[in-house]
Amino acid sequence: MDHPPYRAAQELELLLGDPEDPDAVFSHARCLELDEREEFPTEICRALEDWGLPEYYIPVEHGGRLTDYETVLQVMRVIARRDLTVAVGHGKTYLGGVCVWVSGSAEQASALAADIRAALPVSLALTERAHGSDLLAGDVLGEPDGSGGWSLSGEKWLINNATRGSLLSVLTRTSTEGGPRGFTVLLVDKRTLTAGDDYRCLDKIRTHGIRGADISGIVFDGAPVAAGAAVGAVGSGVETVLKALQLTRTMCASLSLGAADHALRIALDFAEGRALYGRRLVDLPQARHVLASAAADVLIGEALATVAARSVHTATEELSVVAAVTKYLVPTGTEAVIGDLTKVLGARAFLKDVHARGMFQKIDRDHRIVGLFDGNTLVNLNSLVNQFRSLVRGWRRSSGDVTGAVAAFDLSTPLPPLAAERLSLVARRGSGLMATLPTSITRLEAEAEQRPELKQAVASAVRLLAVVEQVHESMDAYRTVVTDVPPEAFEVARRYSLCLAGAACLGLWVNNHVAGGAGATGGLWRDAVWLRAALDRLLIRLGEAGPESPEAFAHLLEELRAAGRAGALFSLFTLRLHPGVATADPPGSPSDPVTGAPPGTAPVHPSSPSRPSTGNAAPAATPRPPATGHHDSDPQAGSAVIDTRASHRTPGHPRGRHAE
Repeated sequence: MDHPPYRAAQELELLLGDPEDPDAVFSHARCLELDEREEFPTEICRALEDWGLPEYYIPVEHGGRLTDYETVLQVMRVIARRDLTVAVGHGKTYLGGVCVWVSGSAEQASALAADIRAALPVSLALTERAHGSDLLAGDVLGEPDGSGGWSLSGEKWLINNATRGSLLSVLTRTSTEGGPRGFTVLLVDKRTLTAGDDYRCLDKIRTHGIRGADISGIVFDGAPVAAGAAVGAVGSGVETVLKALQLTRTMCASLSLGAADHALRIALDFAEGRALYGRRLVDLPQARHVLASAAADVLIGEALATVAARSVHTATEELSVVAAVTKYLVPTGTEAVIGDLTKVLGARAFLKDVHARGMFQKIDRDHRIVGLFDGNTLVNLNSLVNQFRSLVRGWRRSSGDVTGAVAAFDLSTPLPPLAAERLSLVARRGSGLMATLPTSITRLEAEAEQRPELKQAVASAVRLLAVVEQVHESMDAYRTVVTDVPPEAFEVARRYSLCLAGAACLGLWVNNHVAGGAGATGGLWRDAVWLRAALDRLLIRLGEAGPESPEAFAHLLEELRAAGRAGALFSLFTLRLHPGVATADPPGSPSDPVTGAPPGTAPVHPSSPSRPSTGNAAPAATPRPPATGHHDSDPQAGSAVIDTRASHRTPGHPRGRHAE
């Protein structure tokens, strides 16, 4: 399915060159080398800036190219797929500026846009060494200087780009009493301060993953900050930050999606080429089971992130819910995918310079920090617990922004500009996205009346609806919880997240399956292949045993393999990877599922790759020559089916539960 938000991502993917070419600026070899030296990827970031990446951090109303968050999600996914350190190190500028886009004045926005366009790094300084995620405990103090400004003192720590950044959005205690109205976001420009006197940067923190990123800190010592630096009203800082984090938590999904894309491709390539017991690894039931389950989980993350990014525009008042679910579920889901794929790679998942240059172990290390950004797992689940009252009430009344949810599902619906003033800390009328679930099931049932192959999807959807009812009953027991949240409430929030992801998958399929089935990725959309597999995986993670769809997983695996052979991203939507990443064609491989052409079609590059695409079709890819070494042909290749007797359970975990 061709989807416009993927077009800019398509252009960037081709422009960046072959990641397996060690001479390319943004190659895997280069990223590994920088990781070993713990060096910031300056040259790679400069190449992204030459392409115009900073423009996607600036809303269109301030002169940038940020027209919709779906496009930004996919652009950053391209970068994260190659290297998370680059995505985190450069993408931090959007996070640093978002408070201004949410609450700043026109003058602040104009000046900040000019600085970002000039490639000046911007940082968000929230956390402190002693307080972590407890924003209301922050000690960095802004005292009145007698002329309307502040004298800023204190330390911010574990701040991305604290040293490299020229500007910092600093959450500052501007009332000694603190409290929800005791903090203000100050946009601090280090260029106006004196290093050593007004501030000093702390040493870079050595981290297990994203080793080259500037994770450091900054200490202010009576730094003079002008009155015009306040972002929004004095005392509105916490509210501004929490609203801004709804946007950044949604965009963090790009980091996890990119990591999952890369990890899945590495594992697939290994399984295609590795021979064990006289057969290729990809033909062994357990390996097929792991690969197909991981493929389904990747598509769940993509579906949820797509709906969430569109909800930024169409259901803004309810973003507090979908952003928390997305920030919790997509990173934890990717962590589980990476862990499961380790079973396919074995020791090569941990070794350097063996398979795929050792990139898998880097992905594993780098991605572990994504769950900590913009509020960790518990912070996001706690955000849902705090909204249980309105969510339960909304479910029982079938209220919420249902119209906005349907607009988020229907990819043919143009997205309106973001109205940041509509952001709310609480979804007061519940979740319109969840409220669509019964209607989505009704539409699926109507479709299944004419198409028996959808009966299993209907059965899974009905089971999901029963779980949703149970989850809301459980939520009701914790509707008055504000502080001292019991562990059981976090478990209920986890289950709610999985249910909301199911509603997102159903809504996306029923509103787009006709267009999806006619497009290049139609094999995933026709017969609800991806939906059936996604619902099965979500039900398993919810602890629900029941009949599954083994043929859907078998079909899903073959779609994954076909995408690998064709050099296409395994995705619900069409995106051609750089021709260099096409995999070898095993004997008897089918024609290219994306273009319909035989493998080997010559690539066609855009004539002007320096600016974002205006909608040119994705070029075809040239697959690599057949792999040598351990790739053995097998007369039974492609004939095995997935072994479903394990019920898609992760070994070592309780029956029916998936490792989160």
